[in-house]
This record gives sequence, C-alpha cells and structure tokens, in this order.
Amino acid sequence: MNFARDVVGAHDPRRRALVERARDGARREWSFGDVTARGGAFAGTLEQAGVGRGDVVMTLVGNRPEWVFAMVACFRLGAVVLPCTEQLRAKDLALRIAASDPRAIVCDERNRTVLEQALGDRDGIAILEIPDAALFDPGRPAPPHAELAPADPCLITFTSGTAGEPKPVLHAQRYLTGQALQAEHWLAPAAGELVWCTAASGWSKSARNVFIAPWLRGAAGLLHDARFDPAERLAIVREEQVAVLCMAPTEYRIIAKRTAVEPCPSLHGLVAAGEALNPEVLDAWRTATGLEIRDGFGQTETGQLTANPADRPARPASMGLPLPGVRLWIDDGELVVDPATVPTFFSGYLGRPPHPRDRPWRTGDRVRQDDDGYLYFEARTDDVIISAGYRIGPFEVESAMLTHPAVAEVGVVAAADPERGSVVRAVVVLREGHQPGDPLVAELQEHVRRQTAPYKYPRIVEFRDALPMTTSGKLRRAALRAEREPPGR
Repeated sequence: MNFARDVVGAHDPRRRALVERARDGARREWSFGDVTARGGAFAGTLEQAGVGRGDVVMTLVGNRPEWVFAMVACFRLGAVVLPCTEQLRAKDLALRIAASDPRAIVCDERNRTVLEQALGDRDGIAILEIPDAALFDPGRPAPPHAELAPADPCLITFTSGTAGEPKPVLHAQRYLTGQALQAEHWLAPAAGELVWCTAASGWSKSARNVFIAPWLRGAAGLLHDARFDPAERLAIVREEQVAVLCMAPTEYRIIAKRTAVEPCPSLHGLVAAGEALNPEVLDAWRTATGLEIRDGFGQTETGQLTANPADRPARPASMGLPLPGVRLWIDDGELVVDPATVPTFFSGYLGRPPHPRDRPWRTGDRVRQDDDGYLYFEARTDDVIISAGYRIGPFEVESAMLTHPAVAEVGVVAAADPERGSVVRAVVVLREGHQPGDPLVAELQEHVRRQTAPYKYPRIVEFRDALPMTTSGKLRRAALRAEREPPGR
C-alpha cells in the first residue's frame, strides 16, 4: 500500500484537491495532479537530503500547501512524518526533536527562529525552509513509491501530557486508509465538494480531516493560513461554497456569540469534536443554517471512535454512537475500547513496546450511555484540562511556572468558562520577597507563554499561603477544583 499512489495518484489529476487562502489574501487552487507532482518532487528533495524509508521528518509549517506536499512526500517515501503546530515553543520543539530524532525538518520562514532555539548546538539534521520553489520543482525526478505494509510506521503525534511530558504516539500506514470509516459516517463529504477543517497543522485532527479524509471521499480541502476571525470565517464559507465545516467547539461558540450566523446554502454538514456544545450554540446554528452540529469523539492514540452519524438526526450534547464495527463499552463509568475493532488504533508510544491489540484500551474518559446507545461525555478520570478543544496536561503548566523565581509551589486545575468550556487555573504559593498582585499575574502568564505553547497559559492565577496536600505530600487537585464548582455538582 502507498497513500500517495493509491489515493492521491488514483484521482483524476485535473480534479481539485486543495483550495489555498493565503495569509496575504492570495487564493489558488491545486489539483490532484499538482499535489502528485509537487509531493513527488519534494520526495526527491528529501531523498537527496538523506531521508529514507522509516526516517522521521518533522514539519513546522502553517496551513499552507507546502505542508500538505511535504506530508504526501513522506507518504510516498515511507518516511515517518511528525507535524508540529506553530504554537509550540522552543522547549516543546526540543522535546519532540529529542524523542523522534528526525533526519530532516521542514520549516517555514516565520518559524525558523524558534526552531533554531530548539535545536541549540544540535547538528546533523537537514533543515529545508519554505517558501523555496526549488524544493517542490515538478521537474525534479520523483523517487518510486515505497511498497508499504499496513503495520509500517507512518505518522507521529504527541499527547497533551497528563501526568508528565507529552508522549509521542506512533501510527501505522493503516491509519491513513482507516480514516475512510469516519470520512463516510461522520465527515461525509461527496466527491467534488469542499471540506474545511479549521484545525491548525500539527494536530492529529488536522492531518486526518484537512485533507486525508476528504481525499478518501474524492473531496477537496480548504487551507486558510490566518488567525481565527469569526466574521471572516463565515465569509469564507460562503465565498468558497464550503460543503462540510469541521471546527472546534469553541469556534462555534465564539461565532454564535460575536457574529450573526447567517444561512450558508452550500453547507450540508457541521461537525465538531473535543467537548460538548451548549444548547444555546446548537440552537443558534440550527436556526441560521437548518443544520445540527454533529459531535464525535476520539483520542490521539485511537483516532475517531464515535460520531453522530450523517444519515440521522444529531443527538444534542452527545458524542454519538460507536462508528460501525468499533466495539466500545463502559466499565465502572469509563469508556473502554477493543483495539482490534479500530482501524486507526495506534502502534504504540515511540520507543516503547506496542499496546497489544487483544488487550482493552481504557480511554480515561468517564461517559454515560442512553437507552438508544448514544454516549455522553461526563469528565476525565485523570486531571487533563480540556480548553477550547485543546487537551492540556497540568504537569506541563506547573513545570513552566516553577521555573519563575517567584513561584515556590503551584497547583493547576480546570475552571469553568462560558466560551472555552474550561480554562487553566493556577493556584500559586510565592517565595519570600515576592508580592501578589496584577503585575505578577501578567508576568507569570507571559512566562508560561514563553515556556510552552501559548494556549496552555493560566487565564486565572490565584495566590495562596499553602496548597491542599495529602498526608503523603501530594497535591489534592480535587480540592482545588471543588473550590470553583457550583453547589450540587
């Protein structure tokens, strides 16, 4: 098997594959023939740089066509691609470089400085910087497609890091074609339509729904390389006649709150994943578009597991039914998966033994199920914070804050928020000689932004003389969370 040949190369080369909306306002369409030619050319560039089958290629590129071409080039060669979001800081990138030992890094010009900070004095890695037309010159000879087995490595994505550093999740080639299941039953575009998954490059949802799942259905993907703007988002949907819109729940919330949602005749699918949407937001979108936002659920390790199916009415606040053939059950309130039934289940954490496919996978998510089989997310069994669809491990935020000279101790938990679902709340014990106050709050927040990805910074910072601890000296996060939870919860 080879995705670059069997999927990309199997389409009519004249059919539209990508629509590019660049940061400078430029617009361009790319056909499957264009993707094949430029992906093949870049595969040649990678090969010339010493990249071969099984080698890791890291990408640090925005939502630009070059990111997609680089991914397709890796699929062609049988290289293992590690896409990284632009929000990562030098510390985050250094962790990923150390864990994956990439042979090459594809970086765009606006991320070169932070990459150099992450690399330090490390050498031996080929750095390929875009934009550089020569890297994708269709005249460059393309290497042959590697013949790959379903279990061969393909893709690395990182977890949020619940109790420690984020873990590298290794997916196999079967992960790519396995997206056909959710592409048919959840995303559900028709051939020739345009899908817009707004996730930034580097997230597990972005690769699979920006272009992999659409291409499996013969649809095209939209790339918009700009910051989120509610009014602009709706304007582009109408201008480009987007058929299926895949956004984070927070984006749906903010648009409904700050912009008048208007009818978009081209739309026939609205999908979201990451957290439940509140009834007011669902009503606003239903009233304007006549469509339900169909939720789904999955994890970095598993890929998508559930969906409100495209062929039946959505169940509000539910993450849907198990995808066809996927076996899920609830054990003591926790969702459990049979890996053998999940075509996108991961191979294992990089550098560790694989998770046996005959052993159940415990998701760490507490759910309930109604009489019709629909599942409803209730909470995490661990301490991960879900904010605006991002999963944030408190350990990372605490580690970043403890590097500030004013911080003696810190506990990080979730706090409810009407737009983001939850935000990061940090409760800080100061060292002697430091005074609490708004200036220090702002200083600590900026410190975390510099240390790690900015979406992880604590939007709430409180100061305390002491933290609640167990008799063995461990932080009682449940006690911190309970301070802000409504009575009776």
